[in-house]
Amino acid sequence: MAERESNILYRRLLRSYFSSVISISLVLFLVGMTGALIVNAKSVSNYFKENITVSAVLNVEADEADASAMADRLENTPYVKDIRIITKEEGVEEMKEILGDDFMDVFEVNPIPVSLELQIAADYISADSLSIIEEALYGYPAVDDVVYQQSLVELLNANIERIGIVAGVFVALLLFISVVLINNTVRLSVDSKRSSIRVMRLVGATKGFITRPFVGQAFFQGLIAGAAADIFILTALYFVRNEFYQLFSLFDAMLLGLVMALVIVLGILICMISTAAGVRSLINDER
Repeated sequence: MAERESNILYRRLLRSYFSSVISISLVLFLVGMTGALIVNAKSVSNYFKENITVSAVLNVEADEADASAMADRLENTPYVKDIRIITKEEGVEEMKEILGDDFMDVFEVNPIPVSLELQIAADYISADSLSIIEEALYGYPAVDDVVYQQSLVELLNANIERIGIVAGVFVALLLFISVVLINNTVRLSVDSKRSSIRVMRLVGATKGFITRPFVGQAFFQGLIAGAAADIFILTALYFVRNEFYQLFSLFDAMLLGLVMALVIVLGILICMISTAAGVRSLINDER
């Protein structure tokens, strides 16, 4: 009979410990995923910015040799990340996709000029910088027109700034909620052992003697929860990689590793601090 009751008690404690670890790991998973996005925010931002291109349309007299010479000069400028020469034939094909195959029937000669498509470095994607770049491009004699989506640039920069503010507030709020939830989970787990603490207190055990084993258990609880959270993070990133490979390729492996290490450290620290505070509170209540 005593052995049966002992087994039931053991299973209850095991379930309680397991549920606590799962609860903590889920909270740490949210913190870790948010942290992974935050530390790679600049790379993601740069990816979207560098998809905005500036087209330098040359005059009809200019040929590919003129475009190539201009491209060679532009490659040495700090604001150009990449240049693509669009020939007259490529321009015709692009226009056919927009206007149809028969749009050239009304022209005796090819009216599509050679153009340069510039991929601008992310640091120069702003209204002021693009205005300076536009002025510099017009300084080339062969350039007839400079085209880029100014409204899209302004919208992108405004949204990135808003997202940065919202993300900062969200991370701060998530960290606060995480600490509160993990603290409550750990304290509930400690409170379930009130009777054991009362017995140790009655036989004259010191605070340190009572607290040490609980803190030791909390260390492993935080370690297991953090490791489980990292497994969840890796699983989520695996699905991100399959669905959004280009976005995943922007992530820095070293930064991701640092975030995952911090998730484990955060889980251990919160569990240990909460457990120590909870045990000492129960000891003081037994006075």
